[in-house]
Amino acid sequence: MTPLTRLIAAQIDAAGPITLADYMGLCLMHPQHGYYATRDPLGAAGDFITAPEISQIFGELLGLSLAQCWLDQGAPSPFALVELGPGRGTLMADVLRATARVPGFHKALRLHLVETSTALRACQAERLTEYSPTWHEQIETLPDLPLFAIANEFFDALPIRQFQRSGDGWCERVIGLSKDGTLTPGLAASGATGALAHRLKDTADGDVVETCPLGTRIATEIGQRIAQQGGSALIVDYGDWRTLGDTFQALQDHATANPYESPGHADLTAHVDFEALAIAAAPARHTRLTPQGVFLERLGATQRAQTLAASLSGEALTAHVGAHRRLTHPDEMGTLFKVMGLYPEGATPPPGLNP
Repeated sequence: MTPLTRLIAAQIDAAGPITLADYMGLCLMHPQHGYYATRDPLGAAGDFITAPEISQIFGELLGLSLAQCWLDQGAPSPFALVELGPGRGTLMADVLRATARVPGFHKALRLHLVETSTALRACQAERLTEYSPTWHEQIETLPDLPLFAIANEFFDALPIRQFQRSGDGWCERVIGLSKDGTLTPGLAASGATGALAHRLKDTADGDVVETCPLGTRIATEIGQRIAQQGGSALIVDYGDWRTLGDTFQALQDHATANPYESPGHADLTAHVDFEALAIAAAPARHTRLTPQGVFLERLGATQRAQTLAASLSGEALTAHVGAHRRLTHPDEMGTLFKVMGLYPEGATPPPGLNP
């Protein structure tokens, strides 16, 4: 039994079952035993790999899309260049390298990173030190500047709540203790949940619907800032326009795991409901939800890959070709991951996305 398992079990024993959101929050962000607080989870030695770690093309193209938004909005100066959940800083390093030749962009930008993990902040500091980044625990402390932001695989790691339909009401899924003292999911008593009234039309008895209160709160903050001060945001994640079903999962050593077995030792995620984010971000406009592969190819992923391939051979070339395929092919990340942009009323949407 892990230290965090004992801590959670004691809390449940004292006060009763906890919501899935509370469970995820403890597993991921507990200051001593939480998953992100204690490790660098990325890469071959970690539990998963993200698009920026696969190929530089990903960050370069996202950076150029944001830079064009900045130009289209009159090149405001200064502005906040923001990444939510920057990982090792790889994506932002690629963004900054690709935008170095955009006139005035680097002079005007102020780099801000929203990151709670001490371990990952250290990686980011090492990679991005020349840009003097400012770190934030939460988005609300960002400066009042035009906001140009990237959130790649950020919203999927935020705590969710799960509700199972029961007639015209909903039973919330909670985490309790079995007779032998192990953590186990169950259902709370049925009750009316007004926030899910709109889901009665597309669900049946027993269906599971997930909500992400923290995700919608963050989307609201981003949308209000963009609507009031200008800017744009690119949100890249796996999920769909409206989610349905149990998508909660654990990933450990690059394989799925039991999410209740080793709290604090596995990454916990859920599919992103982009519709909920779009609604929360109003009055900012949102683009159509677009497959990652389509988005990247519209921005010239193949042409960039061919340029980089010209100087490669042997195993390096094979790996490069495989990385491009992994990012864009429908059977790989190309369809599973989606992209949505946010932008102000009257502005041009981010390149690669349609209004």
